[in-house]
Amino acid sequence: MSSAMGQSKIPSAESQINTSLLACPEMYQEHAKVLGYNQKGELITLREGTNEIICLSDNPNKDGISVSCYSDKLEAYMARGRELLAEGKTELEKREIRKQEIDAGTLSMTKVPAAVYVLTAAQDDLDFETGALKNSNIRYVLYKPYMTAAETGLPTQPGLPGMPWLMDADTHRSHVMISPPKAK
Repeated sequence: MSSAMGQSKIPSAESQINTSLLACPEMYQEHAKVLGYNQKGELITLREGTNEIICLSDNPNKDGISVSCYSDKLEAYMARGRELLAEGKTELEKREIRKQEIDAGTLSMTKVPAAVYVLTAAQDDLDFETGALKNSNIRYVLYKPYMTAAETGLPTQPGLPGMPWLMDADTHRSHVMISPPKAK
C-alpha cells in the first residue's frame, strides 16, 4: 500500500465516492447511491441516491482496487452475497445458497438484463486522498438468470478481445461479460 495512506487504510468518504463513481456511466453519476466503508471497516451508505444505480466502493480488506456500480434490480442478490461472505461462507457455498433461494423464490433476482460496471486497478494506481485512479480497466456485465448460449447466440468462453460472451450459462447467475482490451 502507498505510504500516502498514513495511519488509515480506509480512504475518506469523499475519496471512496470519487473512486466508485469512476465505474458509473456519466448519466447516472450525480444521483447514484454509494456504499462504502467507515473507519471501522463496516459497509455503510456513504451517499443516498435517487436513481436506479448503486455503486460499491473498494473493499479495503482485498488486494488491488475494484469498484462497481450496478442496477438496483440486483441489490437483493448482491447484498445477500455480501451477507453470506460476512457469515464466513465460501464462494462455492454462497453460490449454492443463492441458487437455492432464487429457485425457491425467497431471493429476488431480476427477470430482465441488469447491468454491472466493474473498474479495477492496482493498489498503487489509487490516489488515496482524491480517489483518482490511473491505469484502470473496465468490465461490463449484464445479469439475467438462466440465459443460454442458444437463446443469446453468445459463446460460453471468451473469444477475441472485447467480444461479449456468456459466463455461467444456464445457471441462476448467468451473465454476459464484455471486457474491452486493456489500454496500452
